Amino acid sequence: MKIVICGAGQVGFNIARQLSAEGNNVSVVDQEADRINRVASALDVQSIMGFASHPDVLEQAGAQDADMLIAVTREDEINMIACQVAHSLFNVPMKIARIREQEYMKPMWADLFSRDNLPIDVIISPEIEVARAIARRLEVPGAFDVIPLAEGKVKLIGLRCLEDCPVVNTPLLQLTELFPDLHITVVGIIRDDQLIVPSSTDQMLAGDDVYFTVEASHVKRAMEAFGQEGQEARKVGIVGGGNVGLFLAQELEAHHPGVHPKLVEFDLLRAEQIAEKLDRTVILHGDALDLQLLDEMNIRSAEAIVAVTNDDEVNILGSLLAKRQGCPRAISLINNENYGSLVGWLGIDAVVSPRVITISSILQHVRRGRIRAVHTIHEGKGEIIEAEALKTSSLVGKPLREIDLPGEILIGAVVRDEEVFIPRGSTTIMTGDRVILFAGAGAVKKVEKLFTVGLEFF
Repeated sequence: MKIVICGAGQVGFNIARQLSAEGNNVSVVDQEADRINRVASALDVQSIMGFASHPDVLEQAGAQDADMLIAVTREDEINMIACQVAHSLFNVPMKIARIREQEYMKPMWADLFSRDNLPIDVIISPEIEVARAIARRLEVPGAFDVIPLAEGKVKLIGLRCLEDCPVVNTPLLQLTELFPDLHITVVGIIRDDQLIVPSSTDQMLAGDDVYFTVEASHVKRAMEAFGQEGQEARKVGIVGGGNVGLFLAQELEAHHPGVHPKLVEFDLLRAEQIAEKLDRTVILHGDALDLQLLDEMNIRSAEAIVAVTNDDEVNILGSLLAKRQGCPRAISLINNENYGSLVGWLGIDAVVSPRVITISSILQHVRRGRIRAVHTIHEGKGEIIEAEALKTSSLVGKPLREIDLPGEILIGAVVRDEEVFIPRGSTTIMTGDRVILFAGAGAVKKVEKLFTVGLEFF
C-alpha cells in the first residue's frame, strides 16, 4: 500500500515504523525539522518537511497515487484540511484524521464530515478511546488490559501472574483439564520483555504478563482461576479534569451506576466547568500531590485511583501517593514511552497509553482483508486481530488440526452468530465466522492473506 502520514509525533512516527516494516510504501510529512530528521535517520520511508495541508507538499509526498492518508498532526484543523485536499485534488480513497476538539464531534454537527462536506472516512478521538479503555480496566480488577471483541462476546484480558497465582508452572494443555468448562485460550506471554506465542506445552511463570481470550460471560471465573477475585471498583478517584478525566467521569456516570467517582482538578475554572457537566461525580479543587487533599478524597476507602493529567510525572507520583495512603489499585495515563516499562516496578497496576490506543484504532483500517478490529500488544510486538472468515480463506472447511498455521499465529476464539467456540483441534471454521487471532509482528501479513478475497472468488 502507498500511505501518506501527516504528522511525525509519537503516533505518526510509530505508525510509519510499523507500516514500513511490513513492506508498505510510506511517506511522512511534518513541518518541524527535528521530527523529520528523526524520521529520515530512523525509518526507511520518504520524509518531507512542510505543512501537511498544502497541496504541493502532499503532491511531493505522493498523494496522487496514495491508497490512504493518515492525518495525526497536533492540530485538528490541519488534519481536516489535509483530508479535504487529499480528497478534492488527489482523490485519495481512504482518509483518517485524529480530531481532539469535541466541539467538532457534537451530534448537531453530524453532517460536517460527510463526503459532500468535509470528506473524512474515519475519525479517531484519542481522549474518548482512552476514557473507555480505562473504564474497561476498572470493570476487571487485576487486569492491566481489557479489550472487547466480536461485539463484546469475547474479551482479551491482560494480567500479570503473581507468585501466588494458582496456574503458574502449569503447562497450558492442562488448563483445559483443570477447567474443562472455562472458555479461555492463553494467546500471548510477555517474559523478560519478549513476546511468546505459546504452544500447549509452554508454562506461565511468576512475573509473566499473560494475554488470554475468554468468553465474556466467563471473565469472572477466568480471573478467579488466575487468583484475582476482586469486584468492579465502586469508589474511584480521578486525578485530572481534562478531556480524558471528564469523559471517564461521564462514561462511569452513564454506564456504571454503581460507581461513585471523585475527581480532583488543579485549575479552579476548569473544575467549575466540568462540575456543570457532571451529575454524580464529586469535584474537588486542588493538588493531587497534597496529602491533605487525598485525605479529603478519603482515598483510603477508594478501590482505585486513576491519574489522567497531561503531566506523566504528576500521574505517576499521584498514583504512588494514593497507593501509599491505602488505595489498592492505581491506573496511570503515560505519554512518554520510556516510562511505560518502569511504572510496573514502582507498583502502578496498569498503564494507559494514548499513543498505543490511537495506533490500534488506525491499524484496523489499514489492514487488508475482512479485518474487523486490531489491537497492538506490547509496543507493537504483536496484534490481536478479529477477522471475518471468507469462503475463499484456507481456514474454512477443515479441522484446525489439518491447517498448518505459522508458529507466530494462534487462534484464540471463533464466534458464530451468538455462540463462542474456544478452538480445539476438531474445530472447523465456517464462512462468516468471526475469528480472533493473536499474531506476532512478523506474521501480520500472513494473517491479512488468510482473510483477503482471492481473484477466484469473482
